[in-house]
Amino acid sequence: MACPFAKHVSSEQFQRQPSIAEAHNWNLDEDLSEIPGDALTLTHLNAAIQLLTAPSIDNVHEALMSLIGKYSNRWPGLSKLKTERSELSIYPHYDYLADIQDNLAQIDESAVSEILVHLGEELIQTACVGVIERAFKCLGSDLQEFLGSLDGVYDVLKLQEEDISDTGFVCAGEGELIFTSERPVLAWLLLGCLRALSRLLFGREPDIELKPLPGDTPRYRYLLRVDEPVVPVAPEDVVSGDARDLKVSNQFFCDAFPWHFIMDEQLRLVQMGSAFSRLFKGHVGAGTEGLCASTVFRFKRPRGLQLHFREIVRRTNTPFMISLRAPPGRPDFFAKGLEIKGQMVFCPESNALLFVGSPFLDGLEGLTCNGLFISDIPLHDATREVILVGEQARAQDGLRRRMDKLKSSIEEANAAVIKERKKNVSLLQLIFPAEIAERLWLGAQIDAKTYPEVTMLFSDIVGFTSICSRATPFMVINMLENLYKHFDELCGFFDVYKVETIGDAYCVASGLHRASIYDAHKVAWMALRMIETCTLYNTHDGQHIKMRIGIHTGTVLAGVVGRKMPRYCLFGHNVTIANKFESGSEACKINISPTTREWLVKHPGYGFQLDARDASCMPKEFTDSKGLTCYFLDGYTHPTVGSERPLQDHIEEAMRQTLRETPVTVEVKDAPDQDP
Repeated sequence: MACPFAKHVSSEQFQRQPSIAEAHNWNLDEDLSEIPGDALTLTHLNAAIQLLTAPSIDNVHEALMSLIGKYSNRWPGLSKLKTERSELSIYPHYDYLADIQDNLAQIDESAVSEILVHLGEELIQTACVGVIERAFKCLGSDLQEFLGSLDGVYDVLKLQEEDISDTGFVCAGEGELIFTSERPVLAWLLLGCLRALSRLLFGREPDIELKPLPGDTPRYRYLLRVDEPVVPVAPEDVVSGDARDLKVSNQFFCDAFPWHFIMDEQLRLVQMGSAFSRLFKGHVGAGTEGLCASTVFRFKRPRGLQLHFREIVRRTNTPFMISLRAPPGRPDFFAKGLEIKGQMVFCPESNALLFVGSPFLDGLEGLTCNGLFISDIPLHDATREVILVGEQARAQDGLRRRMDKLKSSIEEANAAVIKERKKNVSLLQLIFPAEIAERLWLGAQIDAKTYPEVTMLFSDIVGFTSICSRATPFMVINMLENLYKHFDELCGFFDVYKVETIGDAYCVASGLHRASIYDAHKVAWMALRMIETCTLYNTHDGQHIKMRIGIHTGTVLAGVVGRKMPRYCLFGHNVTIANKFESGSEACKINISPTTREWLVKHPGYGFQLDARDASCMPKEFTDSKGLTCYFLDGYTHPTVGSERPLQDHIEEAMRQTLRETPVTVEVKDAPDQDP
């Protein structure tokens, strides 16, 4: 399916558009499973702000459909933007907004910005519901507080995500917001969002003016004007603006807020709290003036801040992070690098900047290595709790690490036990059927069981006694090992159970470990492959090995016999009959009973080549043999395989057909190669 907007389909023009669901990457230790489903969390706050800075394709598409429904009469061309959401899902990095802007330019170039503003309003109306609306409401009680919190909260969220992009907000003053983004389309979209949020949250209809700002980085200034009702203020509620009316002394203020300083318009330090004064004793304090703040402080956040008075005033709603520099002449300053996190406050009475903060520490070690004391942290400052809780968390982490190490060692030991158990179970499954092996492992009692319609194969090597008399024991063992190893692979391919090998006798059965309507077929195919395999192996004197095989189908009794070296044995009259069909066979021939023949011809589509033998060849022990005879299985041809193809291809295609026709699929391994 083609992309609905072909202009931006090329991968070179794709731009990552993070969705709200995947935008956050928090490293929180909280157990989210214990938080109620409707509880407001930092994740929801992040999702709300992402709605303004990087709305997802789903949200934009829903807003666009709402926009088309409301304004299609005003701009008929909007209906051309209709598309199904499923058509966009195959482009995860698709810049949907950019294509909307480009297509709007073709519809009505003069109205692009106006339509995008309306799209922003629809984005808030369709997506700002439920917990997202509550997240926006928690940012402030009025529009100005909302803009200031938008600045500070987004800066903290970027710090949590280690975001190095230039996207961001700056609340530069009363009713003034500066938005930075590399995507101009978001500027107009944000205008509509702010207008809709003001109506939704505060019931105000603001007048918003958008002005692009010059510079290398795209920035946009929003001037918001809201006609607020005039509320008369009682005389007793009026706060004096004269600094001389301050009810506390400078010394008291410095002691109450030890981590503060005041800068004048030239960014010179004019006052410091008691903690700063102690650290910079002899350099900053009473009687010392003219020292620039940049000499003893490094401003780490906000990023890219220009150290000018007016620029800092614009960022008073943004969290500040500063670190201490070594004062002049003090290269061994022990508190160098100590980080202080706080807020800048503009004091219009004295045209100065007040910084109030706290040390950014996570434990007692960070406190002492910087020459600080717990008494340096005021009682009202939550940093005290952060330090103590950090120590407690560190102790808990140590205990958790020890527990994890112990758990890891237990898991490793358990894995070793499981590995050894699998080896034992695998060994048992080589000797017994899977069900019997499992019961043996569990120590359960295994009762003998009757199995109907089991097809048994008995085989032996013609002239084996003579071969043994002319060969060394090592030669005989080597011959049987090579031959029976190939037969064992055939057992895995045809999914038949190997009962036992005694000397040159090789016995298998099908219908014991897994019942199937094609049990006789599998044994017959294996017999053909066994005769074919014998031609690949020679005796010690260079003669081809010759086998005779007998196959019979009937009811048998099976059970485990013995406690030491137990064996899974077959009992019953039909076992004896199967052995008789083997002894009545001939060299390189497969002698099958009448009951086995019935199963081979019962299902059409399988071409077994059967040659009837004389009735006198039937074993005397075969009861009710009147009118019946045994057969030689001379070969097999599958109807869908050419006659010139080898026997192995015919049998493999037949096995595939049985798998397709069998309700319960049986895993069949690759057929063994013909090479010895």
